[in-house]
Formats: sequence, C-alpha cells, structure tokens
Amino acid sequence: MTGTALTRPGQRERLPVKLAEIDWRLVGLLCLVAGVGAMMLYSLGGTSWEPWAANHVLRVGVCVVIMLVLSLVNLRIWFATAYPIYFAALVLLVAVELFGYTVNNAKSWLDLGVTRIQPSELMKIGVVLALARWYHGASAQDARLSWKLIIPAAIIGVPVLLVADQPDLGTAMLIAMTGGAMMFMAGLSWRLVAAAAAAAAVAIPLFVQFVLHEYQRQRVLTFLTPEADPPGRGYHIMQSKIAMGSGGFLGKGFGLGSQSQLEFLPEKQTDFIFAALAEEFGFVGSFSVLLIYAAIIVIALRIATLSHSHFGRMAAAGVTATFAVYILINGAMVMGLAPVVGVPMPLLSYGGTVLLTVMVGFGLIQAVRVHRYLELPKGRGLF
Repeated sequence: MTGTALTRPGQRERLPVKLAEIDWRLVGLLCLVAGVGAMMLYSLGGTSWEPWAANHVLRVGVCVVIMLVLSLVNLRIWFATAYPIYFAALVLLVAVELFGYTVNNAKSWLDLGVTRIQPSELMKIGVVLALARWYHGASAQDARLSWKLIIPAAIIGVPVLLVADQPDLGTAMLIAMTGGAMMFMAGLSWRLVAAAAAAAAVAIPLFVQFVLHEYQRQRVLTFLTPEADPPGRGYHIMQSKIAMGSGGFLGKGFGLGSQSQLEFLPEKQTDFIFAALAEEFGFVGSFSVLLIYAAIIVIALRIATLSHSHFGRMAAAGVTATFAVYILINGAMVMGLAPVVGVPMPLLSYGGTVLLTVMVGFGLIQAVRVHRYLELPKGRGLF
C-alpha cells in the first residue's frame, strides 16, 4: 500500500481525515432502515406523526450523531475501557437484582430519579468489548481448546444468568448467542462446539421445565401449538402469521393493513412491526428490507476483516453478531418459528433504548474502520 495519511499515525488523528474514513455507505443504509421504520410508524399511527413516528425520527437523529462521535474515538480508548465497561454493567445488573424497578413483569430497570436505565442493554456492548479484549491477548491454542476458555465462558455466562433471572429471556438469549458466535469466530474447536450442542439438546428441555417462569414456559408451549388457544396464548403468533400471509406478494398498500390498522396485531409498533411491514408491502417490501439488513452485515464484517488488531476484528464481528441475532430472533418470532420473547427488530421498531445500543455498537464498528491500521499491545490486563 502506498504511503497515505492512514499509514502515518500523526496525521491519522486529524478530524477531516477521520471523518473521511467513516464508511458512509453503512451510515446511509442504517438511516435507510430507520427511515423505513419511521414510515411504518407513521402508517401504524393512523398516517400521523403521533404518537410514534416523530419521536422515532428525533431519536434516530440523536443516535446517528452519537454514532458518528463514537466513530472518532481512538481504538486505544475502546481497548482500555473494555473491561471497565463490562464490570460497570455487571455491577449495575447486580444492583437491578437488589433495587430493580419492575416494568411489564420484568425487574430490568434502575430508577435513578431523573431517569431509568436498563443495564442489560449496556451489557450487550460490555460482553462484546470484554471478549474482544480477552481474545486479543489469547493465543490461537487458548482460543481453540484450552482450560482458559473458562474465562470467556464466565464473561458470557454470569450476565446471562443475571439477565435471565430478571426475567428477560430475550436479552439473555441475545447475549448468549452473541458470545457463542464470538467464541466460534475466534477459532473454537469443533469438538467443543459439538459437545456444547449435545449438552444444549439435553439441557433445554430441563431448562424449560424447571427453570423458566410459568408464563415463559407457556410461551414455549404456545410456540409449539399456537392453534390450541387462538384467542388466548396463541393470539400474538396467530395474528402475526395472518398479517404476514395476507400481505401476499406486493402487500395491501401503505396504511391499508387491516390487521395492524384495526388493532388485531398486538405490539405492532415494537415487537411485531415486521409483520405489519409484510402486510402493507408484501413479500417484495419485507424481502427488500432483509436485503438491506444483509448489506449492513456484509459491510460490517468486511470492516472487521480490515482491522490490523485482533481486538478490532473481534469487536466489530461481535457487534455485527449482536445485530444479526436481533434480526434472526425477531424474524423467527413474528413468523412463528420461535417463541415470543420480546426482542425488537433493530432500527425498525419503536423504542429508544435498543436504538441507542445498536447505534453505539455501530459507532464501535466505525471506530474500528477509522483506526483499522492501529496496532494494539498484546497484554491481557486483568486476565
């Protein structure tokens, strides 16, 4: 490669150069999906900016600015704060156990008086950063098959147990799947992957029977046989399937979705907004949005491969995995392929907390791209 500002660390810190190194295609695609979300919220609000669309647009604007600011943060700072962010989130999760505020039957919030925070959202970023920091200093053998894998397993397992106890099964699943994906991408031995899959096959039925709360167990049973109680426990999944199926190939048209407009579809602005999108714009519209999501994931993974530091590669790949798991869980949920666990569709669904988490994550991805030639020390700090 020829000598450019990117290869000269002294010049790389100049603001115009750093702004030029942001992947603006990725910014545009994120804004495009968020724009589709605003359009759907406008439709679902009765072709009105209230009560959801205007707030969504405002939140997206603020979060895009936050993402761009974080894009300029030196990767050394992300590296240095990886463990502190994780442990701060862990302390807050313990505080939730002791002093948590209950919303919708889940003690997931801390009431600070002037505002409420949801530490599990911070933990989504914290787990990615902590794992990226640990794997940055680990040898290939440590990452593949070693007793030291107890450390990343604990980094994942402790917050998963705390979040599941709130209970917030959807977020616990997301953290667990993201952590598992990062361990796999780091080079985990196929023998351990096979052993974990076998253990999960044995443990899941026991987990459902003896660990889940009763209402969570009913969600699993409803997922298996939603037709057994259409007006009751199976209502959410049945209405979602009806909405998606009735959209056909081209959809019913903007603002003309009967299931969503006539209030048959529950949580239409949050968990089931993708079903509302499929009803109004059909297979073509919903598949187009999935293609945009796929483009975002491909670009983000490409950024991960460009990083000269293993920390940067793992951090960008971990955030991308989190984003992909969001889409996977929500898409499977609205199509009746997974239990309803309250995971929104990123950027489409209404809600500021998840939107902020996603944009902070993409701020980290952009920081990896801007500082992709940066070399980081191999010391593992606390570990």
